[in-house]
Amino acid sequence: MIVGVIPARWASTRLPGKPLAEIAGRPMIEHVYRRASQVRRLSSVVVATDDVRIAQAVRAFGGEAVMTRDDHVSGTDRIWEVVAGGQADAVVNIQGDEPLIDPAVIDAVAAPLLEGASVITAAAPLRDDPMTPSVVKVVCDQAGNALYFSRSAIPHGGDCLHHVGLYAYTREALQAFVSRQPGPLERAERLEQLRFLEYGDRIRVVAVERAPISVDTPEDLARARELFLNK
Repeated sequence: MIVGVIPARWASTRLPGKPLAEIAGRPMIEHVYRRASQVRRLSSVVVATDDVRIAQAVRAFGGEAVMTRDDHVSGTDRIWEVVAGGQADAVVNIQGDEPLIDPAVIDAVAAPLLEGASVITAAAPLRDDPMTPSVVKVVCDQAGNALYFSRSAIPHGGDCLHHVGLYAYTREALQAFVSRQPGPLERAERLEQLRFLEYGDRIRVVAVERAPISVDTPEDLARARELFLNK
């Protein structure tokens, strides 16, 4: 059983309350939830939140929401709280600030779980300046596994991919992740996926055509609203 979990919190430095930001007449979290619910490989989809306003909004449109503790360091820790006592064999971590996420991309990341992969993510061709720190880059080996993630260009000025912050993990891989302490690379880059690599785990990277729009700022929100209007 593969469960899709959307971590959503109210606090955001640049856009507080963004899960409930209105886009085309609906809160952003609803757009994400409805798209994730189209993925056939997922047996269920749930929003994991520490804010009652988000939980109420999700339940109002018929979605499932679970309240979690408010002291989690990351969304991944929040996800583990939700699935730790359940029956899920694997989990897909779906970002709550990507209202235009393609269900086919979520499905593509979940698919390698059935082939024996334990941790999977996605990457797209890089269309931004490789030195832009807000865009995370990844380089892969010949087998399609991640070698390194960075906010800088890797190799410097060379060919790298735009990392898409969507993950699938087996239950065992997720449990191991949350039981470990962050390593020096994770702390330096501020990228939690490096914890897998620092402890010797492989991350399968699935190629997708385009990275989804992530809403992190008021400018991103305006762009997302415009795209919905154009559609």
